[in-house]
Amino acid sequence: MDVKRVKDYLYWLYYQYQLVTCSYVLEPWEQSMFHTVTVTVLAMVAYTAYVFVPIHVRLALQFFSQMLGSQPQSSV
Repeated sequence: MDVKRVKDYLYWLYYQYQLVTCSYVLEPWEQSMFHTVTVTVLAMVAYTAYVFVPIHVRLALQFFSQMLGSQPQSSV
């Protein structure tokens, strides 16, 4: 893949992000604060999903397996 095409595509994605969030109308210091908050929130959401979603999926599977009548496995 051509490096220029990748660079143009990333620039286009960033431009779309600015259009969707309307951050192109902000001053430079406001943009940096906005981007910092946005990245921080997305990082917290990703971390929370990574830590807690598997636990909830496992508990849901255990609950529904008990509802369907399967016997729990012995721990011995």
